[in-house]
Amino acid sequence: MVFEEKMITNGEPEEEEEEEEEEEEEDMVDPLELMRQKCEESEHCVHNRELLEKCESRVGSRSSTNEDCTEELFDFLHARDHCVSHKLFHSVK
Repeated sequence: MVFEEKMITNGEPEEEEEEEEEEEEEDMVDPLELMRQKCEESEHCVHNRELLEKCESRVGSRSSTNEDCTEELFDFLHARDHCVSHKLFHSVK
């Protein structure tokens, strides 16, 4: 047998609580994501992103190829993470 506890109140507090929780979750922003976005705009990351996009367009334009853009992707991620690593730990409490 399952017992349910019910409260008699004006309005529906359960829905209000859920809405408040959703609003709180929307306000939270991951500082890592913000720093990644800022670092992606830096000169070194922009250059690596351009190389990655050129590779992707080159590989995508061919019907069959053994080439992939793994090296370019890793270069871009390394450059971005290198930038983030210098900035992130200064903002961590």
